[in-house]
Amino acid sequence: MEYVELGRSGLRVSRLACGLGFRGQEDAGEAERAIERAVELGINFIDCANVYGLGDEHKVRGTSEQVLARVLKRHRDDLVVTSKVAGRIGEGPNDGGLSRYHILREIDRTLARLETDHIDIYILHAWDDRTPLEETLRAIDDVVRAGKTRYMGVSNFQAWQVLKTLWTQDRLGLDPLLCIQNRYHLLDRQLERQIWPAQRDQGFGVMTHSPLAVGLLSGAYTPGHPPPTGVLYARGRAGELEKERDLEEAVPRTLAILREVADAHGRTMAQTAINWVLSHPEVTAAVTGGDTVAHMEENAGAVGWSITPEDRARLDEASAGRRPGSTVT
Repeated sequence: MEYVELGRSGLRVSRLACGLGFRGQEDAGEAERAIERAVELGINFIDCANVYGLGDEHKVRGTSEQVLARVLKRHRDDLVVTSKVAGRIGEGPNDGGLSRYHILREIDRTLARLETDHIDIYILHAWDDRTPLEETLRAIDDVVRAGKTRYMGVSNFQAWQVLKTLWTQDRLGLDPLLCIQNRYHLLDRQLERQIWPAQRDQGFGVMTHSPLAVGLLSGAYTPGHPPPTGVLYARGRAGELEKERDLEEAVPRTLAILREVADAHGRTMAQTAINWVLSHPEVTAAVTGGDTVAHMEENAGAVGWSITPEDRARLDEASAGRRPGSTVT
């Protein structure tokens, strides 16, 4: 495993983060074993959220934190743990967003589920245009000062929102955000337009999620054929995306080149797709979801080697034909 500093800090994290969305895993025991295997493989970066749970569409929100608690009892001092706040966790009027009320309530609920006295990075899961940014950032600063989190970050923010957050923190005399977390993969390269220049200027860490485009880049899917039964890409929203727009020319071309590059290195398509993400100097860590031990083991094969500059150029060219704004989430 490879380790690097996260943003402008001395905190060292693995280049792979273990994401606990668990979109297809409903067995808590299997989920725990998957996390444990990730730790054995050298992954020290665990990414969670208060809305994450076991099963499709997070059937029981908060259960991912409860599963993680079991692993933390064995490894707490060796892991860098994130959780997130903003998503709706109930039907009440204050059961979502980034108000002081919601943040201070949810950090305590997260710590209770994790059975720990602190997390390492508390991440704002989405922009909240109903709450004054100053209120949100002062509340997060209070969480830091109380020792309930060491750092803060943001997720799914646009570049202007990241920069406004940094500017507001500077104006208020607060510690700046440590990192951002946004979607990035071969079929969604929007971060390159504005986030990459902002990162190079400001130096924040970048966690990218969905490196396999909900499994489309895993090698399990073949253009022109229906997705295999049971794979995540065949279900729900992902399946609809496949029918509506993912057979456009750039997708089969990208998958074909990805397979060629993977074969040339003796790697799987999934490992190669993740390695392409990590080949960008702006990226600190790729968040890889894994419902099983086998998933974790395959994902770990994405580090310890590198695609060549020529490989990356071929993949960049193949995926560049995708029309602007077309994404696989």
